[in-house]
Amino acid sequence: MRLGNSRESRNVEDRRGRRMPIGGGGKIGLGTIILALVAAYFGIDPSFLFQDPGTGGAPTYQTGTAPAPTPESQFASKVLGDTEDTWDSVFRESGLGTYQAPTLVLFTDMTPTACGTGQSAMGPFYCPADRKIYLDLGFFRQLSQELESPGDFAQAYVIAHEVAHHVQNLLGVMSQVDQLRRRADQRAANQLSVRVELQADCLAGVWAHHSNSQRNTLEEGDIEEGLNAASAIGDDRLQRKGQGYVVPDSFTHGSSEQRVRWFSRGLRSGDPRQCDTFAQSTL
Repeated sequence: MRLGNSRESRNVEDRRGRRMPIGGGGKIGLGTIILALVAAYFGIDPSFLFQDPGTGGAPTYQTGTAPAPTPESQFASKVLGDTEDTWDSVFRESGLGTYQAPTLVLFTDMTPTACGTGQSAMGPFYCPADRKIYLDLGFFRQLSQELESPGDFAQAYVIAHEVAHHVQNLLGVMSQVDQLRRRADQRAANQLSVRVELQADCLAGVWAHHSNSQRNTLEEGDIEEGLNAASAIGDDRLQRKGQGYVVPDSFTHGSSEQRVRWFSRGLRSGDPRQCDTFAQSTL
């Protein structure tokens, strides 16, 4: 991506190197950690495992020396800044009001969130309760090596997908889906999750469309990197890799083919209205 002269976002909270206290507000059980590891591996957003309505207040952790910027952290900050510029203009042009940017939290190993304790094993995730995106930059190495999705645009797609969840939150999609989930059985709840995730893929494509048209950010091969990343984290591909067979009723993010299709749809159109996965009978 051409982000060399792009601005870095001011909405980045760098907690790398800070350690959670032993015991207290951030404590979770071993069983929860195991469930999170399984959920993250199969592409499921495991943040629901760490919901703790009874806790509140500011996050607590041991403070330390502020980490020095790295190429990876600067890249993430520039991608976030680019999503801010894009969604600010899209919201204004679409009559959606004023875009309120999320905060990107960079952390190492684990960190407190308004959704409970975040773990690196969970992968990148968005917490609606505090409107923050949580990312351990080590995930980019996993994306490249274990998921075979190298490239800077593959990394940018991951951030843009989590930002898209924030857009959904601002538009009320996530609260509506949460209400539907409470009345649904597991199979129906999974199907709702798939629609949420595919819509986020489409909105990530909308970001890429406008970013390139406004600032010429895409280079040759970037689109292929994004499509490869979308395919690599499809439920069918992850399940086949992890357990040797596929269980479609357990999908929570969509198949590789679906994720590629919806990302491509947003990329081609640049229109958020084309991302209404809930109005489609066939995904």
